[in-house]
Amino acid sequence: MSENAAHRLLLVHAHPDDESIGQGATMAKYVAEGRGVTLVTCTAGEMGEILVPELEHLAADKEDGLGEHRRGELDAAMRELGVTDHRFLGGFGTYRDSGMKWHDDGHAIAADEIHDNAFWHADLTQAADHLIAVIREVRPQVMVTYDEFGGYGHPDHIQAHRVAMYAAQLAAAPSYRRDLGEAWDIAKIYWGAMSESRIREGLRRLRDEGDTTTFEGMDPDGQLPPFFRPDEDITAEVDAGAYLEQKMAALKAHATQITADGPFFALANNEGQLVWGRELYRLVKGVPGEVGDHGWETDLFAGVPAG
Repeated sequence: MSENAAHRLLLVHAHPDDESIGQGATMAKYVAEGRGVTLVTCTAGEMGEILVPELEHLAADKEDGLGEHRRGELDAAMRELGVTDHRFLGGFGTYRDSGMKWHDDGHAIAADEIHDNAFWHADLTQAADHLIAVIREVRPQVMVTYDEFGGYGHPDHIQAHRVAMYAAQLAAAPSYRRDLGEAWDIAKIYWGAMSESRIREGLRRLRDEGDTTTFEGMDPDGQLPPFFRPDEDITAEVDAGAYLEQKMAALKAHATQITADGPFFALANNEGQLVWGRELYRLVKGVPGEVGDHGWETDLFAGVPAG
């Protein structure tokens, strides 16, 4: 993080790669502008699917080395984005990826068997205390995390939401855990979002071009997953298209989780500036600042005094 940065952003994510997918361009843009960017990752993603055949031996049911490998992927991704302050909640290995399975309705739910120190089982207050210490140290004016459903139901995303929101509330209470630092009230809190209208537009163009495999099964005119939100729910758009290349490089760094011929890169080649370079948010705490032509804020720090 830039020393003594006047504006400071804290992001709370569940696994390595979530940050690059959701806010990679924003992170790169703010770093380039000299703003402070701190990432807290809650687990090492030990239960993730491995998309690199020669690394399948790292799977949880084999050598169980994926978490350490993804730690290295996260380091590489942060170098691409220029982020120097990234931490694991409570320290690396404190909380393990909980895993997931798919519900018949198409969203994620908790797996049948969960590790003893899985993040999903974390004590909320203890986990929040780890984050409170970071909040009071960094003193961010803005925090970004998931919505209450974690975007698509993953238990670790939901837990990250709960921990982040609870920690933000407790961190502002002067009488709570004075040993964790001086109280700090985060001025603005956002939940990451994706535009339903934009993904429909992008999908429609791909289908018109004969591409039926990118986001296979998604109908441009049908029901979409819950992490795509109607435009009226969105309150901020950070146009970081100039940093799309850095975002794509960060995604490539997460090689065990994201394939170079996958949907992120297919859309990047076609609708990258619109879909991935302009990152969207829902303001859930704080007062909106100046808005742009679309009626959305164009800067997460809009209306927030520097300092």
